[in-house]
Amino acid sequence: MDILNTMNPPISHTPTNDDLPAAINGRGKSGQAMPDIAASSPVGTTGALDLVGMSDIELPLRWSNGTLIPARASAFVSLDDPQAKGIHMSRLYLRLQEFLDLGPLDADGLQELLRGFLRTHAGLSQRARVVLAFDLPLQRPALVSDNWGWRSYPATIEADLGPEGFALAMSVRITYSSTCPCSAALARQLIQERFDQHFAHREAVSAEEMRAWLGREDAICATPHSQRSHADVQVSLHNGHSLDHEALIDLVEGALKTPVQAAVKREDEQEFARLNGQNLMFCEDAGRRLTAVLGTHPAIADYRVCASHRESLHPHDAVSIAVKGIPGGYRP
Repeated sequence: MDILNTMNPPISHTPTNDDLPAAINGRGKSGQAMPDIAASSPVGTTGALDLVGMSDIELPLRWSNGTLIPARASAFVSLDDPQAKGIHMSRLYLRLQEFLDLGPLDADGLQELLRGFLRTHAGLSQRARVVLAFDLPLQRPALVSDNWGWRSYPATIEADLGPEGFALAMSVRITYSSTCPCSAALARQLIQERFDQHFAHREAVSAEEMRAWLGREDAICATPHSQRSHADVQVSLHNGHSLDHEALIDLVEGALKTPVQAAVKREDEQEFARLNGQNLMFCEDAGRRLTAVLGTHPAIADYRVCASHRESLHPHDAVSIAVKGIPGGYRP
């Protein structure tokens, strides 16, 4: 069964106050006005607040291909009037729900969503923010075979609108394999010692004998340790430029060379072993690979990368963090 086809269809028109239940519209069942504490209650301690709103709102995203993706949203506006009791949270929720049902999930649509937040808070707010967090499902091809499998990438979209303009940022977590260069060197030394022991009585060894020996299980007496690792990548975009999550994922996985795999046959696993052997890396190496590709991408204004190698040798992680270092940008 196609679960997407069992979802509720999108709203076919823009909701108005007449579409809302009376309680939400400020009228009780009798038609009389309901108390509005935010508007009528006196303020005790006065003062402006940078952001007020809601987090962890459960809503689906409609992706560009029509797919519905479960998501969690945060919606905020600033409270700039020091005398105001509070904001109108239901207005943020309803505007967000309307946008996700009808609007395009792109820079223009997100900017219009934030303008809507501010229109519903005229006189109260000059700044708006929305953050969308979700797991992006993508079909990824096997390394060698004709198979493919699904991968799920934790991702976010963050948009801000204020007096200084509109800003758009995104993040994604990439899972990859990292093989320790130091451990690989130590393993090679042990294999050399095993070779010396096995052929100690020989002055010369033919290529055929050498090849046969290398294929024996007891010949490769040590292997380097490797571990599942994470690259958490945040980027902000230049105005007028676009970069979707799949393109960012491709960019990061292409730099690291060893993303984890979904569908794996023996030929794919062998290729994965080759890629790990040819891309030995400490967390420092992973961080530098990422800064090299992110720092030269024309759409990326700023970045923050965190490479976490979840060590199989240690009970703790090895971590590197890097930012582009622009004024007012991401901090380590």
